[in-house]
Amino acid sequence: MNNSNITQSTLGDQLEELVKQFVQEKLEMMLREEIHNFLKVEQEDVQNSRNGYYERTLDTKFGKIDDLSVPRDRNGDFQTAIFQPYQRRDGWLEEAILSLYQNGVSTRQVGKFVERMLGNCYSAATVSNITEKIREDISAWQVRPIKENYCVVYLDALFFKVRRDTVEKEAIYIVMGVTLEGKREILGFFVGGQESSNVWKGILEGLRKRGLEKVLLGVFDGLGGLEDAFREVYPKADVQRCVVHKVRNAMSQVRKVDQPKMAEDLKTIYTANDLEEAEKAFQTVKETWTKKYKKLMDSWEDQLDVLLTFYKYPKQIRKYLYTTNMIERTIKEIRKRLKTMNSLPSIEAVEKIVYLVSHQYNTAWTSKATPGYGLASKEIYEMFEERYPAQP
Repeated sequence: MNNSNITQSTLGDQLEELVKQFVQEKLEMMLREEIHNFLKVEQEDVQNSRNGYYERTLDTKFGKIDDLSVPRDRNGDFQTAIFQPYQRRDGWLEEAILSLYQNGVSTRQVGKFVERMLGNCYSAATVSNITEKIREDISAWQVRPIKENYCVVYLDALFFKVRRDTVEKEAIYIVMGVTLEGKREILGFFVGGQESSNVWKGILEGLRKRGLEKVLLGVFDGLGGLEDAFREVYPKADVQRCVVHKVRNAMSQVRKVDQPKMAEDLKTIYTANDLEEAEKAFQTVKETWTKKYKKLMDSWEDQLDVLLTFYKYPKQIRKYLYTTNMIERTIKEIRKRLKTMNSLPSIEAVEKIVYLVSHQYNTAWTSKATPGYGLASKEIYEMFEERYPAQP
């Protein structure tokens, strides 16, 4: 190592020590002010006084303080609000660990990060114990009451490999709701097993028990039996099959040379101005392609009613209704967080990631309405009142 590197390293250490010393001085000043206020105000009528200091360690984001001087009183009643009696870390460490874990960093890598920060050895097991604290939050979040009325409910799933006895792909089921006012929310998720309409039905029944009684529209892909399961739980709701999924499926059945023209023709169906224009567009597409791809055109015709349901809704929000793209952005983020976990995670580890991502999104969406819902609000409420008239 050359002298320049040694000098830089020394300067870095000195700067780190100065920052840590500054933090210690400010903390001790706050502690002295705290006990002064405690004795003067809270203990004004009590026989009590200061009784020196005791030293303790405290891990902070600026490094480990080994000899923090904490004042004490003769009666032993004073307790600082800065940290708890047996707390050895301020709250930043747990927040940092959860944030790293949420972003898909493994527990072993998080442990190494904390060790570099504090000079302590935090094992993967220790980090796992910290992240395990959110298990109770997950359990409470999964049964929390939700709103009674939603304009749209999106259902979608992603798949990941998990090790049980063997390594197999399993499903993560995600449910997103949009209120009548356009506020988005991840309503719940379920991790594990193979995707099936029966599992979806159980998830929907769980949502109903938690308060979701009335829905205008359910949006999902073409999983067999899912439409019937949804209608059984929400019989008054409309169903919209994801047009984007249907187009992708069509492209897989079409010769490569025909794909650009087929995609362009199919687009005329779901970008029309109204239902009548869309139906005419389909007839044109059918006439163009039936001779070459009859089975594909028959499939579209059989499902045309649930592919064009979104035309019943206000024009300002249709672009959100014919596809599951809105929920797929959330799924993409979850997949990205899981992808960085090199070792195959357990079901519990996946649940932690999905919960942290869902909670992050829900917090961000609290004050934001989806564009277009404001302009369409009158029509949406009229549709809702017609579908679910108020009980006399």
